[in-house]
Amino acid sequence: MLKDKIALVTGASRGIGKEIALVLASQGADIILVDINESLLQSAAKEVESRGVKTLIIKADVSNSAEVEKMADQAYQHFGKIDILVNNAGITRDNLILRMKDEEWDQVLSVNLKGVFNCTKAVSRYMIKQRQGKIINIASVIGIAGNAGQSNYAASKAGVIAFTKSAAKEFSSRNINVNAIAPGFIQTDMTDGLKEDVKKQMLERIPLGRLGTSQDIANVVSFLVSPSADYITGQTVVVDGGMVM
Repeated sequence: MLKDKIALVTGASRGIGKEIALVLASQGADIILVDINESLLQSAAKEVESRGVKTLIIKADVSNSAEVEKMADQAYQHFGKIDILVNNAGITRDNLILRMKDEEWDQVLSVNLKGVFNCTKAVSRYMIKQRQGKIINIASVIGIAGNAGQSNYAASKAGVIAFTKSAAKEFSSRNINVNAIAPGFIQTDMTDGLKEDVKKQMLERIPLGRLGTSQDIANVVSFLVSPSADYITGQTVVVDGGMVM
């Protein structure tokens, strides 16, 4: 479905970001992989290339606007267009509000929210010229329901959801769709290391009775950037096994 499309994915070196890159590549898209970890990017790019597509790796900090502008320019100069942007890069610095340090708050908001703004601003310039594009922002159910010890993360992801709606309204006249995905508890290296009683408590909150996978998220990205979703914009798709209804 995505043959001849160019997709830029941030936070693409591992986890959900890498799986998104792999799924979009399996649909025929050439992939620009962006992350701050260059060695992991090279490994991820080899996996993506095994799908028979072209790749470009760019080391960039999404919270740094100058680096992001350079990233977008490099990507455009290399492929001549950018059809899809997936804003996936994100971090956590969990702590209770009374114990949270300024830097823990600032770092999470800078990467998770300002990073989405930086990348959208930089890449949308090319999409506007093309008069077409798909932007997907990876939010979280924590941005909808909140969570103790994650006030910074919740605020950043709630901001991403609101930003998505505003961007969708601003870019709609240029045939650019902007949507968000709000993952629930996803099986990652972090959740693999949790104690069994903690995992049990998590599963009790999920009606479908299992953690999500990176592919569950990537599959929804694949749909939203396809022609099948041309009439969908400004929406947040919750992918959480029914945890937040």
